[in-house]
Amino acid sequence: MNFSKEFTSAILIIGNEILSGRTVDKNTSFIAKWLGELGISVEEARVVPDKEDVIISSLNELRKKYQYVFTTGGIGPTHDDITSESVAKAFGRKYDYNKEAYTILEKYYAKSDFNEGRKKMARMPEGAVLIYNENGSAPAFFVDNVFVLPGIPSYVESMIPQLKKILVIGKKIISISCDAKVRESSIALDLENIQKRYSDIDIGSYPYSNKDGFGTVLVMRGIDEDKIIKCKKEIEVMIKKFNQ
Repeated sequence: MNFSKEFTSAILIIGNEILSGRTVDKNTSFIAKWLGELGISVEEARVVPDKEDVIISSLNELRKKYQYVFTTGGIGPTHDDITSESVAKAFGRKYDYNKEAYTILEKYYAKSDFNEGRKKMARMPEGAVLIYNENGSAPAFFVDNVFVLPGIPSYVESMIPQLKKILVIGKKIISISCDAKVRESSIALDLENIQKRYSDIDIGSYPYSNKDGFGTVLVMRGIDEDKIIKCKKEIEVMIKKFNQ
């Protein structure tokens, strides 16, 4: 799909627990769907370990390639939460306490131990803008085009709507699907020809098998609804040919 780079993004999932399979990543799906509603296409999603050099190199590559980058994970109180400091180094900025974040945490932990681990969550790159956490204590933040979010899905879901006022949004990305009850290999050439005629629509082909046999789900994504509907009609004509 030929989206303008103005409306592109990437998601960088940070955490050894995701790579080990211990934790299932739910954030990518939520963020991608939310951005799609705003007309911002997620062009790449990458999972990296809690290693500073990998985070920095990945972040610098993605933030130059896409308009927006969303990171999840690694901004908690423990030793392996190194995302905030890595972001600071990627931008060449000082890493220190954010006064507003420190005040929020100090107030939140007023009746308990405001220890060094909890204070750490207030350390951010210089000039970071806060993303407030209504369901928890520590805020997230963004620097330029990089939005640094927590790994906890419920926090991400409550915090990300704040960004709607900040992001430059495009036309909503529309997705329509149809079920071709034929093998993917049977329709491959015809589908390729249709894709060539509709170069600004992304046609995805997803084979499946079940107790009733084989089939292929075809998904059309784009920003022009009329053109997507026209494309779907051509695909349905093609499918009918193979089902006769």
